[in-house]
Amino acid sequence: MLDVIKNRVSFYIIALVLFVISLIPAIFIPLNLWIDMTGGVQLEYNYTKDLKIEDIRKQIEEMSKKLVSGGESIITSMQVYKISGENKFSIIAWFNSGDMEEKELDSMKNTFKAEVLETLKKQDSTITETQYINIGKNFWDYIKKTALLTFAISLVWIGLYVAWAFSWFATGISPVSFASITILTLFHDVFVAAGLYILASFFFKEFQIDTFFVTAVLTILGYSINDTIVIFDRIRTNIAKNVKTKKKPDLKDIINESINETLARSIYTSLTLFIVLVAIFFFGPEAIKWFILVMIFGTVVGTYSSIFIASPLLYDFNKNQELKIVEKKKYNPDDKIVV
Repeated sequence: MLDVIKNRVSFYIIALVLFVISLIPAIFIPLNLWIDMTGGVQLEYNYTKDLKIEDIRKQIEEMSKKLVSGGESIITSMQVYKISGENKFSIIAWFNSGDMEEKELDSMKNTFKAEVLETLKKQDSTITETQYINIGKNFWDYIKKTALLTFAISLVWIGLYVAWAFSWFATGISPVSFASITILTLFHDVFVAAGLYILASFFFKEFQIDTFFVTAVLTILGYSINDTIVIFDRIRTNIAKNVKTKKKPDLKDIINESINETLARSIYTSLTLFIVLVAIFFFGPEAIKWFILVMIFGTVVGTYSSIFIASPLLYDFNKNQELKIVEKKKYNPDDKIVV
């Protein structure tokens, strides 16, 4: 039988190392932001002739140097890539908006759009624009505020729900400990998954931080809590079973027993999801690869914390508590209040 409680310090150290590894890129590595986080444009074109994407990239970059504001180039960086399986390619440009008004910035974007098409027509007169996406410079501020607010509200409500769910069956363990440990492990899972993704985005520029990243981080909240609640519920059930059979309950043995009883279920469930996510990552649409990578990190970290962090923390929080079942007081209709 796997003795998680005995080796819990080692598991805590691993979790701490993961947290520190994730903290370093979050603090020291510049975020590799997509245009929906910084402001910019994405243009998509159809073509019929054979085109060399590298030649197009050089021509567009040379042309974009002419777009200046205050003596500085308005375009900070650019990507040109072919859309696999189709006669299409896309151009993405990041704009340095600075103190520019939104109207002036839009004018610069429209100028860039027109000059790009003119440059491309010289290569192939049949090239046509099929898509134009313009992201305003204030969009990232809005996403950041709403994402942080959503994250905070989600943690609070999850904590309140867990406290309520584990308050109906008193076991000598405070429902607050269930709730606080759940919130702590969820924060760990989300932070580590996000930090690992930021680290990956530093080495692989195609993994950028965008609204898919924010959505994936919030999705991890919903998934990571699943295994934790299952194990907590088994711990509660086993405590009740020990108390009702008049056995002297030992919290260490109960938690180890509960983890081992749910271990196969936790691993199989997570492994199934992991295999599906990996398959989508390698063979699915390019547009959601970033979302999938965050989910892969979240699945691995969430499974680890549910088994090796949450339950041992529950032991450390309550190892000195007396385990018991508190029966609810039954209502007796014969009881009268005499005034």
